[in-house]
Amino acid sequence: MRQGPEIWIRGPVATQEPGPPEPAHAHAAARRFSWVGTHGGAGVSTLAAVYGGHDSGRAWPGPGDPASVLLVARTHAAGLDTVAGAVEIFRRGQAPPGLDLDAVVLVADAPGRLPRPLAQRVRSLESVIDVYRVPWVPAWRLGELGHPPRETSALVRLTGAAH
Repeated sequence: MRQGPEIWIRGPVATQEPGPPEPAHAHAAARRFSWVGTHGGAGVSTLAAVYGGHDSGRAWPGPGDPASVLLVARTHAAGLDTVAGAVEIFRRGQAPPGLDLDAVVLVADAPGRLPRPLAQRVRSLESVIDVYRVPWVPAWRLGELGHPPRETSALVRLTGAAH
């Protein structure tokens, strides 16, 4: 053992014997999520099928379910109201004990750009929590789930979904 720089730490500094490098994923455990819809028709079941994770519907995850929560809402006014209220529940500490709010996932309620008032509400949400956007996917209406849309690569990374 070699003596370390005592100015920074106390005691000797152990040097590691060189060995084969460990893969980056060796210590990372796959994160599991519970998708929680803040209103009916938010798209929880579709997102759970496409990205993986537990489909909690509109209920809080139960004792055996993943405690990491992704709140889901559509991008229409009512959806943005309900998701803002659910974020506030977490902010005030009123969510069930043990649950952790990881992010909000907003699913497009129609094709195209959001009207300015709705886009401003999304920006307001983004100022307090991570928000992931899922575009309008026509194939999902037909039950053709397939791969996640490429515009959702950040959500794919968060959930660890295979694509």
